[in-house]
Amino acid sequence: MIVPVILSGGSGTRLWPLSRELYPKQLLPLVSEKTMLQETVARISGIADISSPLIIANESHRFMIVEQMRLMQVEPSAIMLEPVGRNTAPAVAAAALLALSKGKDPLLLVLPADHVIRDKAAFQSAVAEGVHYAMKGKLITFGIVPNSPETGYGYIKKGKEIKSVQGSRFKVKGNHSRLTPHASLFTAFEVSRFEEKPTPAKAKSFVQSGDYLWNSGMFMFRASVYLKELKRHAPEILKACEKALKNSVKDLDFLRLDEKAFSECPADSIDYAVMEKTGSAVVIPLDAGWSDVGSWSSLWEVLPRDMQGNAFSGDVLAHDIKNSLISAGSRLVAAIGMKDCIIVETSDAVLVTPKDEVQKVKHIVEELRKQKRDEALLHLRVNRPWGAYECIDSSDRFQVKRITVNPGASLSLQKHMHRAEHWIVVKGTARITKDKDVLTLSENESTYIPLGTRHRLENPGKIPLELIEVQSGSYLGEDDIVRFDDRYGRTGRGEGRAKGKDRRGRG
Repeated sequence: MIVPVILSGGSGTRLWPLSRELYPKQLLPLVSEKTMLQETVARISGIADISSPLIIANESHRFMIVEQMRLMQVEPSAIMLEPVGRNTAPAVAAAALLALSKGKDPLLLVLPADHVIRDKAAFQSAVAEGVHYAMKGKLITFGIVPNSPETGYGYIKKGKEIKSVQGSRFKVKGNHSRLTPHASLFTAFEVSRFEEKPTPAKAKSFVQSGDYLWNSGMFMFRASVYLKELKRHAPEILKACEKALKNSVKDLDFLRLDEKAFSECPADSIDYAVMEKTGSAVVIPLDAGWSDVGSWSSLWEVLPRDMQGNAFSGDVLAHDIKNSLISAGSRLVAAIGMKDCIIVETSDAVLVTPKDEVQKVKHIVEELRKQKRDEALLHLRVNRPWGAYECIDSSDRFQVKRITVNPGASLSLQKHMHRAEHWIVVKGTARITKDKDVLTLSENESTYIPLGTRHRLENPGKIPLELIEVQSGSYLGEDDIVRFDDRYGRTGRGEGRAKGKDRRGRG
């Protein structure tokens, strides 16, 4: 049995303004109609003896992940929520402990949710080769065959080549992988050492030598073997994760790790905590059109481009543009006489930068966070477990939103202490609770929710409910929500900030 452990906890700030802290790149459809998380799950389909994925995620993304898996008709074996980010070593330790708690010792296939791999067959073949070594107690990492002296990646130096191995092996056949006994020559190497992100000159020498691979951050090993090595080299991580899992809480479709225990865990990567120190590391070269899409320039490299080297999306009008990426999200973007540039437009922000300066996008995000601006956190359109809302207009004492409620969904029973609301139904049917009264509204009908009134909005119909909400009052922040009942397990006060400009929240 192979358990895919999909790491989906990143914040994706390097692809701002498209990627936001509460809507990161792994949840976006950047290179196809599927989101990057969905692409990762689809990539493992067809491998024999592979279980449903175990997804490790940020709590803020939990309902979006459930919805994206529902659209794929995939039911994860678990969705584990990290109360705080602690890097990959603790996340995978918690996954390994959970797997062992079920009485089995599976192989864990650890995959970040935000990678692009063009050649699915080559990826599955590399996984097939890794199975033999993992079953023998080795810790496998997949090293990417470099095609340029990239300074943004870590490197792995290949050690002694591991040659002919007899016995059973996973082999990809057609659309499926299966165990096939045969003698074969495995292309795998002992790991000589890991190298941090190099200087340009050092990266060039690495690639020219042919002895180095990019560090992909993908791994395979038995759950018990990983924990054994973790206990040997980073026992404090294992101890904290054991406590965090022991005190975890089941919440709807989610497993919440204990916040206190997990917060005390050292924040180390698998590489640093285990792979750099173990004597059982094996690297398998992978040449499959891989990218971690770590910047706008790397996204440009993997997107289809026209004869002038341009990747355009949305409503773009261009003249004399070369080797550029232009993304128009909500309006026409016109560009003239530019090359090697990135232009990204969303409904609330525009980014313009040369391609060779895209790594500095993080400085913009840092400044937005210092100013406590919404643009660092979320878009004007925000997904919720019941649907979505979009801010249309706002001022000091009012804001207007377009709200969409999915068929059969409902918002929490709630009240507001500082604002009143006007609701106008523009599509579908709304069932509305106001204190002890329950009313049904159809298109072009409206109602008023006074300040302090307990209320709930539901969609009893079979089509999405759309309405316009006008909020008015002295304070419009998301934390002005007191929940009394919620089918999604959210109780008490809202999750927004009490200060700053965060006024996009909706229960």
